[in-house]
Amino acid sequence: MKARTLLLPLLLGACTSLPPPRTADHHYAGRFSLAVTRPDAAGDAPHRDAWTGRFTLEVDARTLSLDLISPLGSTIARFETDAREARLLVPADGGVRVEHGPDAQALSEQVLGWSLPVAGMPDWVEGRPSGDRPFQPLPPEDGKSRFLQDGWSVTVEPPADGRAGRRLQMDRAGQAGAPDVALRVVLDGPAS
Repeated sequence: MKARTLLLPLLLGACTSLPPPRTADHHYAGRFSLAVTRPDAAGDAPHRDAWTGRFTLEVDARTLSLDLISPLGSTIARFETDAREARLLVPADGGVRVEHGPDAQALSEQVLGWSLPVAGMPDWVEGRPSGDRPFQPLPPEDGKSRFLQDGWSVTVEPPADGRAGRRLQMDRAGQAGAPDVALRVVLDGPAS
């Protein structure tokens, strides 16, 4: 229940916003849609929560910052990682609440109750699996490259005519009581 209590105000929007992240070597921006589907314990139809917004991803050799931005333009959550830990920052009571964890996936599971693919995002937005962790290539489908990594099925649609950025579809099937998670990302363009 802690996850749902934190998540709803987070993704529905907050009155305050976080300060801008520091500038990194690579900057990505775009739109996201996120759907989390939980099986119903009573055997009824599954419960589905869905959110949309914008994101920015700042990456350099040692750090990562992923901002989730409400449709109204407020930064409602920021994941930060470095060699020591991961942090989740959210606006709270006129200040900033910070949660700590060993890595972004563990932290998202701890706080939200489901995983976000933060560690893979810097490579996945470039259309490739992360080279430092195992992955399994899948046969291309309709001109889209596909692979499995970190428990996620990733489909990468390259930029097309009239569209500067690529699209990514990231799906993680529910396991051991965890919900199904479907994340769609549309990049505004290549990294800046």
